Amino acid sequence: MMTTDVMLAVLLGALLHASWNALIRGSADRTLDTVLIVAGGAAIAACALPFAPLPAAASWPFLIASGLLHVVYFLLVALSYRHGELSFAYPIMRGSAPAVAAVAAAVLLAEVPSPGGWLGVLLICGGVVLLAGASWRTGAFQGRTALFALATAATIVIYTLVDGAGARLSGHAAAYTGWVFVLTAIPFTGLFLARNGTTTASYLQRHWRRGLAGGACSLGSYGLALWAMTQAPIALVAALRETSVVFGALLAATLLHERITRVRWVATLVVVAGAVAIKLA
Repeated sequence: MMTTDVMLAVLLGALLHASWNALIRGSADRTLDTVLIVAGGAAIAACALPFAPLPAAASWPFLIASGLLHVVYFLLVALSYRHGELSFAYPIMRGSAPAVAAVAAAVLLAEVPSPGGWLGVLLICGGVVLLAGASWRTGAFQGRTALFALATAATIVIYTLVDGAGARLSGHAAAYTGWVFVLTAIPFTGLFLARNGTTTASYLQRHWRRGLAGGACSLGSYGLALWAMTQAPIALVAALRETSVVFGALLAATLLHERITRVRWVATLVVVAGAVAIKLA
């Protein structure tokens, strides 16, 4: 069961998630903008962490694992957007994950959604498949982008389960989220500074405002999701969060001027129907 306040929090998080992805896709250097957003989110988190309690000791193995998983995740996000459109890559990476996450949560965590919850999961996944299929039919399908997006989806499934369990053990979802971002940023930014320190440092210095804006969206999005996972079943939160593909389609059309076909718009309505099914479950 999911209450209205939890549902609204997840939907706000979905909008924030689509926003920082649109920021990366619309940038001139998508790899360095990914570094910028990771660093920006960690900077905000680091300022808040002194005022939050330490996560419980039992959650720290999950925190460390999550930090490493998110390094992989952000690398794959940058690769997915290197050549692929937001309206193509984003639905694949976000939408193929909830079905697998729901099954994994049911098997590993004994969280089995109600029939209505499963219907919502299936509708959301079906809408995402329809979005990707529209690209195939119009000849806009990009094989390499699809592979990176699918690899991103696999990473999403793993870190969703890790963080869903870790946030519950932490005793404080906000503190857990902040530490995830800090533990991600240290190796992630360090990797790029070690590889090309001058260019990376110069880019961070020139575009730090955008980094803070994107980082705030990323931090807020994931913080809301982890809090929701402490209030409702992980599978339902993970599925509802994929309504970000609707916001992604809108941002792709309005801000990035990508062409969104009628089929893609129909697919977004299917995703919305899935969100409604989850709320009524």
